[in-house]
Amino acid sequence: MSADVDNPEVTSEEAKELLLPQKPKGESGWKIFSKGIILENPVLILMLGLCPVLATSTTAFYATGMSVAVLFVLLMSNIVVSLFRKIIPNEVRIPVFIVIIATFVTIADYVMQAYQPDLYAVLGIFVPLIVVNCIVLGRAEGFAYHNGVWPSVLDALGKAIGFALAIVIMGSIREILGKGTWFTLKIAPEAFQKNAVLFFGLPPGAFLVIGLLKAGINKIFKREG
Repeated sequence: MSADVDNPEVTSEEAKELLLPQKPKGESGWKIFSKGIILENPVLILMLGLCPVLATSTTAFYATGMSVAVLFVLLMSNIVVSLFRKIIPNEVRIPVFIVIIATFVTIADYVMQAYQPDLYAVLGIFVPLIVVNCIVLGRAEGFAYHNGVWPSVLDALGKAIGFALAIVIMGSIREILGKGTWFTLKIAPEAFQKNAVLFFGLPPGAFLVIGLLKAGINKIFKREG
């Protein structure tokens, strides 16, 4: 008979096992890595961390900058959480996760400010906000805290690549249609650039693009199902 958390006879350890996500059993390293790119894409499937995605995907370059920052923070925080998972008290794990994530966000923030000041000026507040990004905190809580270092690395890389794939595609579409350029390179005729659809560079354009991408993903998965 399965344990019930409302049952007073259930021990605290049993209750914790019921409430916390369990380690994936029988999953290969490739599956852990690859499902974050497509099947569990944090942006287009799980719809997490949309605030920086919508705000910083005005161009492919800005989207790439945010992707690199998220990759660094997600990878390093997953590694540290996994390394210290056995000594982090369950009762204070969330504050500990936030401190760990904030440390790497600060590093990313300072490095970007020092070496890419123009990029930093555009991304602005969205880099510090990675501290409370649902993707990063969710992987620390849902995966790294329950798994070894190598699976946590694969999980972080998969989710980060999935995030990057989604935001760079969005940034590319918005930049091409809104400016006629891609990574600041002119790829459209002069006539198009003079009459580019500026709507795609504005917030409503971001919602339209992510909506169309989500609709396309839903159609593909529905067809495959």
